[in-house]
Amino acid sequence: MSMGSQPGSRKEPVAVLGAGSWGTALAILIARNNLEVKLWGHDSAHIDQLARDRANHRFLPGHSFPKNLTLTDEIGNLGGLSQFLIVVPSHAFRRLCEQIEELSSNRAGKVVAWGTKGFEPGSGKLLGEVAVEVCGDDAQLAAVSGPSFAAEVAAGLPTALTVAATSEVVSSQVANWLHSDRMRVYTNPDLTGVQLGGAIKNVMAIATGISDGLGFGANARAALVTRGLAELKRLGEALGGRSETFMGLTGMGDLILTCTDDQSRNRRLGLGLGRGESLGTILTNLGQEVEGINTARELKRLNESLKVSIPIIDQVYRVLFADCPPIEAVDALLSRELRSE
Repeated sequence: MSMGSQPGSRKEPVAVLGAGSWGTALAILIARNNLEVKLWGHDSAHIDQLARDRANHRFLPGHSFPKNLTLTDEIGNLGGLSQFLIVVPSHAFRRLCEQIEELSSNRAGKVVAWGTKGFEPGSGKLLGEVAVEVCGDDAQLAAVSGPSFAAEVAAGLPTALTVAATSEVVSSQVANWLHSDRMRVYTNPDLTGVQLGGAIKNVMAIATGISDGLGFGANARAALVTRGLAELKRLGEALGGRSETFMGLTGMGDLILTCTDDQSRNRRLGLGLGRGESLGTILTNLGQEVEGINTARELKRLNESLKVSIPIIDQVYRVLFADCPPIEAVDALLSRELRSE
């Protein structure tokens, strides 16, 4: 369902938690929609710098903050708000949900959305499952996903996103934060599938990056993207997502974007591995979280009981966690038995 002008709590302030590139871009987008935005970050020095510069020169240079975007490093300053958008690495997600709950026990009017794509490390739970555990079964929850790079959103370039929630009222409310003349927003009731597509595609982006880093060219990249989509659908359906979701923005759309453009951190990680750089060196140079690493580990573990055919994910896992040389992983993919498409 596409998002037009909908009723809801559009004029109430929105708290965006996470002052990296994506959190900052979403905060700017929401503020441009004439909503009051409070952007929170855990690093006091970083937040102080953003407040002085009125821009995030470190993660999103060249994009000034609207006047209605304010900053804080104190979670207590978000007390009294009822609309939250969490954009932090997956390992920090549970604690932020807990802190939001501590701010207010009033769940009736509170909406918690997130723009993070991944699984909770260790438990393998989707972030929506974590949010339900912390916020309760009756919580108003939504995931924001789709093919989108932070710099392009901040620059006001045309983009399409999906907001997924089990409640159409909640998905419409969150979509209203984001929808503008340059941001097309769709709603989707498949909260599980939307989250899975956004997470699994990061592993495929690492794979295509490895292939390109090895110099294997456009043919190999197209094959990996296409077979990666088939693998994403197979595993995603086994984990509870809907087939049609994986053919939309948060599946195929995000997969194409992340696998083919070097703005993707997951793709750049793969490029470095394919060129022979160490994982530690690559992560230091990137300077931001790469969710595909943890996602590969969690998918490998989750699939131990499902036993779905996931050859690309298996080989990415070997490169990341089993010291497998990238060229050996590619050879393992190509040497598999012949089969029908």
